[in-house]
Amino acid sequence: MSQEARSPVHFLDVAVEAAREAGTIIAQAANRPKNISYKGEVDLVTETDHKSEAAILARLRHHFPAHAIVAEEGGASGPQAPSPYKWYVDPLDGTTNFAHGYPMFAVSIGLLENNEPLIGAVYNPVTCEMFTAIRNEGAYRDGARIRVSSVAKLSKSLLATGFPSHKRVQNPNIHYYWEFTLHSHGVRRAGSAALDLCSVACGQFEGFWEFGLKPWDTAAGMLLVREAGGMVTDFAGQLYHPGDAGMLASNGLVHAEMQALAANVAAQAPANVAGSPG
Repeated sequence: MSQEARSPVHFLDVAVEAAREAGTIIAQAANRPKNISYKGEVDLVTETDHKSEAAILARLRHHFPAHAIVAEEGGASGPQAPSPYKWYVDPLDGTTNFAHGYPMFAVSIGLLENNEPLIGAVYNPVTCEMFTAIRNEGAYRDGARIRVSSVAKLSKSLLATGFPSHKRVQNPNIHYYWEFTLHSHGVRRAGSAALDLCSVACGQFEGFWEFGLKPWDTAAGMLLVREAGGMVTDFAGQLYHPGDAGMLASNGLVHAEMQALAANVAAQAPANVAGSPG
């Protein structure tokens, strides 16, 4: 493999190309009737998810046949020999929004090297914004450097969260939503974890939390937050890894307050919903 083929810049360039191609597919289908199917009782998927994923995977496999790939709609593949590189692909983060014509969805592509985020690309096909990051090289929106906000108090913060499409009764998040709403300027629930994390990285939100996110939901966005100067941990304050049960992301300045409030909620919530969902 050539030196260029192992370059994070090259990895990111390909991810950006793939995200833009997928975004074009999504944008062209946005105003057309949707062919909707279900992966569960309320967890829906559209033909556009599959078309977007196929385009991304074709490009990644062409450029990086030795890399492992895990994609939301089942397009996983792996090399014959173990690879330190693993791509996580969400071809349409915010499918429910897309299916209902609500303009809040994105393409998210992240690459891990030895299980640590290396590059991330999140593309919003509605606004045509591209968010990118390379480990230790900063976070960017359309090529301009972005940074987390300087708000230092939870009471002056705007937050974001999300709710799962499955196990709604068992999910504890309604308790956290209530308390975080009372202790902040408010909580937004846009329906795309990738875009929520981009908003933290841009300083639009001071914090974000959610339970049960999959690796393809967070692999790109978590790197953007960190590279923009923020923090991403689990609810215990330990370093977050894609696929962990709970995520807490912030500008860093309100992180301790968010963590303390979350711990208080967990201690007081009913026993059957106090912990992170399985």
